[in-house]
Amino acid sequence: MIGIEEDCSNKKGSMKLLSKVMNSLSIHLNDKTIIPKIVFGVAALVLAIDPVLWLVQTWRDPSYDSSGFIVFCICAGIFLWSITSDRLSHKVNLRLPLFLLTVSSLTRLVGQVFAINVIGAITLVLDVYAIGHLAAVGFRKRPISPGWLAVCFAFSLPLERIIQRTIGYGLQSVSADGACLVLGNIFDNVRCNGIRILINHQDVLVDLPCSGARALLLLLLFYSACMSVCRPGFVKGIVGFGITLLSGVFVNVLRIIFLATGIAYPNYFMGIDVMQTPWHDLSGMVFLAIGCLPVIYWALLVYNPNPFQGNSNDKKERQIEKPLLGINPLYQAVGFLVLAFVIINLPRQPIDVAKPNIKVNLPSWIHGNIATPVSLFPKEKAYFIKYGGAAAKAIYGEHGLLIVKTSAPLRHLHSPEECLRGLGFDVQYKGVSHKILPTAIYKATASDGASYRVAVSFVSSHGHVVSNVSEAVWNWMQQPEGTWYALQRISPWNLEDIENNQRDHAVKAAMDIRANQPLI
Repeated sequence: MIGIEEDCSNKKGSMKLLSKVMNSLSIHLNDKTIIPKIVFGVAALVLAIDPVLWLVQTWRDPSYDSSGFIVFCICAGIFLWSITSDRLSHKVNLRLPLFLLTVSSLTRLVGQVFAINVIGAITLVLDVYAIGHLAAVGFRKRPISPGWLAVCFAFSLPLERIIQRTIGYGLQSVSADGACLVLGNIFDNVRCNGIRILINHQDVLVDLPCSGARALLLLLLFYSACMSVCRPGFVKGIVGFGITLLSGVFVNVLRIIFLATGIAYPNYFMGIDVMQTPWHDLSGMVFLAIGCLPVIYWALLVYNPNPFQGNSNDKKERQIEKPLLGINPLYQAVGFLVLAFVIINLPRQPIDVAKPNIKVNLPSWIHGNIATPVSLFPKEKAYFIKYGGAAAKAIYGEHGLLIVKTSAPLRHLHSPEECLRGLGFDVQYKGVSHKILPTAIYKATASDGASYRVAVSFVSSHGHVVSNVSEAVWNWMQQPEGTWYALQRISPWNLEDIENNQRDHAVKAAMDIRANQPLI
């Protein structure tokens, strides 16, 4: 009897669940807006395909060195944490998602026409906002802000690369100035020149990895996640943003002070080389954790557990359901779908294209070795045909030389590790040398174990010679006319320093480069 009763009970429960599902389906099928919603959804998917594919590619491509997939998982976790809680009764404003889709399509249009992938990817941020709004994440027992969830998702884009190329040198300068100010008050033998610090006769360079861009982005990601969950008011949010920025700059200055002191006075750290693994990376994690503490304290103070207040006013709800611009929703949806297909098929016209008539003149010989020209790969030739600029390669004995010349540094110039990682090399950044030319040095190891020394300098027609692309772009933005070229020298890793120095002297003379004097 007990088994029969349990079976009947289970059947009743199943029938009840089936009835709920059928009623729900009936409600949706009777909804006059269901077809427009489906059409809008298809249009949104059409617009999102290319940006999604490009974004996923940046996560997988080692040249981007992106943590975007981790950010995506964080956002997905926050979203699921909210939607798995009970939803409160209210009406969703369907006009806002439609407006966001319209803005998204116009943004996608700009990215398509000007061939700037990151602009197209920004549309995904708007899509996340629209999805969060439709899912009513703000009207649940575990409410979150859909807008700040979208901001949090934005950090899945390759922002670090963009920031380093645009304002990276500015961050380097701020960090170096702050560190110099403190170090000068602690030690007597400190001299500063831009992003270089001479302390106890040791030359310390605040190079691009020490700009603090990555740490600042991680702190801003943490701040955005806190904003999405805590949902403070506007004023409190601005205060939190200021705290995050100050904390990021402050801890980076502290880290530079720590590293500079360790380089100049290793005896203070029991002889540990603070620039070697794991100490260098460990110091970064420790100071990042310190930077999170003020943000955590602020988040605990402003946390708001209450959901958004809905409005049950019938008149307002009727207004919400009115079609946008008074146009039939089905006509709007079909028009939007047509627009989506038009946008993705528009021809691409990149705006950051270099002049097409740029020529690269390789030295006929260097250090007693005749040039043996090396042809560009078909893919490289196609790239320079499409985006302007020029490049040339040659081998001089055991040394290779690659020159990339452009009037659009933001498009063409980058650190060699981006290409090398894409080609399957394991790349290690070895620092900067100012002996002959301001030069960034990398160790590139192929899959067969062969290692190469890759040295790169960036030179402008105005006489600037710098070691990183961020400083090159920084100078270019102040003097956008003229040209820049990347001077990349490749040699076997086991070659003696004296041979590399002789080669660099010969390259400097052959290219008639007048480099900045080293700090002494």
